[in-house]
Amino acid sequence: MIENGVGSSDEMRYGMLGDDETTTEEKLTKYLGEIGWEYLKEHYEAGVLFFVDQRLSLEEVGVAFADDQKEVVESWLKAGDLVKIEELHAAQWEGGKQVFVALVVSPFVLCRPI
Repeated sequence: MIENGVGSSDEMRYGMLGDDETTTEEKLTKYLGEIGWEYLKEHYEAGVLFFVDQRLSLEEVGVAFADDQKEVVESWLKAGDLVKIEELHAAQWEGGKQVFVALVVSPFVLCRPI
């Protein structure tokens, strides 16, 4: 039975395709992992690679990026807790065996050496 365009409580309830009730943090965890510089290099070259200081969790920074919390991100950049990877860093890691923990928050990649 349909009343005012709304189905009765006896009808099956269908979620919309793609509905995902997980939190932003839970979604981002799928894109967190350990990788080498060879993977990160292309993101550095594209200008979307950021170093996250040990004082911050990658997940916390990832949520700020995903939720477009510009003021928070800008405060981390000003404090030096979040740094866009520059040529000096890249040269240091080129050809090395450094391993990183990284989080993809498309189009950005957040990382820190392990």
